Amino acid sequence: MNDHIQQLLEQITALEDDLRKALSEQQSSVFFQIKGKRVEFEQSIKQTHRRLKRNFFRWLVTDRPQNLITGPIIYSMIIPLLVTDLFVSFYQMTCFPIYGIKKVRRDDYIIFDRQQLHYLNFIEKFHCTYCAYGSGMISYVSEIIARTEQYFCPIKHARKILGTHKRYAQFLEYGVAENYQAKLEAFRRDLSKD
Repeated sequence: MNDHIQQLLEQITALEDDLRKALSEQQSSVFFQIKGKRVEFEQSIKQTHRRLKRNFFRWLVTDRPQNLITGPIIYSMIIPLLVTDLFVSFYQMTCFPIYGIKKVRRDDYIIFDRQQLHYLNFIEKFHCTYCAYGSGMISYVSEIIARTEQYFCPIKHARKILGTHKRYAQFLEYGVAENYQAKLEAFRRDLSKD
């Protein structure tokens, strides 16, 4: 990878980190504070949330009927999600220590905090729990697979692909064989520091 591209990637990463930090600080200072795993809203915000909450029957009548019809299909996806979660977590637990790869923390990816929103009724909170688990679990699995790819084959593809993980940009260029084994070992050493 040439120096200019490396420099641009480092700038992008730094800007993304700064943006995440600024957004986090803005959110927590305006509406709520995060205390451990709890989110605490100002009292006036809590009252407003409770006032805006739709009761279950109003929600049931006004919600889109297609949501109720497709609900069983959507929620049946919990089975493959749980099975994938179980197998990938077992893989990480058993193999990452052998490879010297630092484990991925579930709590960094699967976050259940929408249940603390008082403007959601119990069905909406249930939906949010499912979505938080599903999307968080996919991100968690993606990071485990990304670390695995970095360990075994940190080489970019010949064709452009969409939706690459954050580690992909640092991978070796396709077809560049010079010092491959030494570079591979450097990628592997980096995984113990993550």
